[in-house]
Amino acid sequence: MLSRRWALSIVVAGLGLVAGAGGCEKKSEAPKGPAPAAKTPDSGSKAGTEAPKAGGAAADKAPPSGTGPILIGHYGSLTGSEATFGKSTSEGIRLAIKEFNAAGGLNGRMVEVKEYDTKGDAKEAKLAVERLVKSDGVVAVLGEVASGLSLAGGPVCQEAGVPMISPSSTNPRVTKIGDMIFRVCFIDPFQGFVGAKFARENLKAAKAAMLYDQKAPYSVGLAQEFKKAFEKLGGQVVAEQTYNGGDQDFTAQLTSIRGGKPDVIYVPGYYTDIGNIALQTRKLNISAPLLGGDGWDSEELGKIAGDAIKGSFYSNHYAPDQADAAVKDFIKRYQAEFNGKTPDGLAALGYDAACLLFDAMKRSKSLGGRDLRDAIAATRDFKGVTGSITIDENRDAKKGAVIVEMAGSPLGPKFRAQINP
Repeated sequence: MLSRRWALSIVVAGLGLVAGAGGCEKKSEAPKGPAPAAKTPDSGSKAGTEAPKAGGAAADKAPPSGTGPILIGHYGSLTGSEATFGKSTSEGIRLAIKEFNAAGGLNGRMVEVKEYDTKGDAKEAKLAVERLVKSDGVVAVLGEVASGLSLAGGPVCQEAGVPMISPSSTNPRVTKIGDMIFRVCFIDPFQGFVGAKFARENLKAAKAAMLYDQKAPYSVGLAQEFKKAFEKLGGQVVAEQTYNGGDQDFTAQLTSIRGGKPDVIYVPGYYTDIGNIALQTRKLNISAPLLGGDGWDSEELGKIAGDAIKGSFYSNHYAPDQADAAVKDFIKRYQAEFNGKTPDGLAALGYDAACLLFDAMKRSKSLGGRDLRDAIAATRDFKGVTGSITIDENRDAKKGAVIVEMAGSPLGPKFRAQINP
């Protein structure tokens, strides 16, 4: 967050990298007593009812013990319009695996990853997860980035009884799939609040307009949450316009928005569309800053939009220039592994998702689906690159967010604010 179906299959053993300080050896503090039962309202049930339980045999049957490698899966958009999402997540996961293996793995057993490309397509996402859990026999799955693709792949893991951790799907519906589904990122109700709070308190915006992708669950959900929070904080939404991902002409929507004279324009889409929207916004002499969510986070955004995106802001999971020792250390190790490349938020979340999984493996009674699920659910105060992560009763991560501004030369995200729950 892709027929040449499943054309990419990557296995990473990672035996050669010496783990740096602050790597995947971080441990979460196990709660005293038994972990709380994971409950959540199902999409079609009353609030407070128990989440759907895994029905597959893997939920109760541990894989054979031995000294062979432990196989985990990753599915992501490695090609297609949001390819940087999947590539960054993959790099974070692979770095985590190399560090974990270099530190001895799980009691001497090495971890390997099987990775499939979803091409940003929901059908491909479902097929990829089916192959991971039914053919490859992975003990856990990491993915996807896009909420719509996690909603396609998650039910397969739930039915098979294989735990899935999404690094960065923020739509609340994802973990409501069932008790095998987790995430290490914040969710849209909080992200929408973060954007609204920043707009009202930092940008002093009284009027906002919204432009969102009407076919993307991520974009629709985030727009709804922003509007709710912005109005609750005393602001007024003066215009709402929609588009379809991949559209090229936004003139009509932006002309309508211009008529409302907003102080800020909330655009919770993906970077591929945001760059084009920014260019057309400035072409129409609209000076209001754009504000968005973590779907903006890609090094391609600045390349597409150039100066048109300068002075605009988005909520994210971390900022590369944060004054945080753990962040600086992660960036140093990541750049050493990937030719000096600066990790974006998706890379950091991929790394955190993998490290949290490894931490749970160490605490789990076995690598069986149910035991591993329970260990993940018991995670408290795990020290990740993107912050301290506690898995709550809905299998969501309780954590803060940052606001970054597109600024500087070279153009990129710069830390501006930290907002906690």
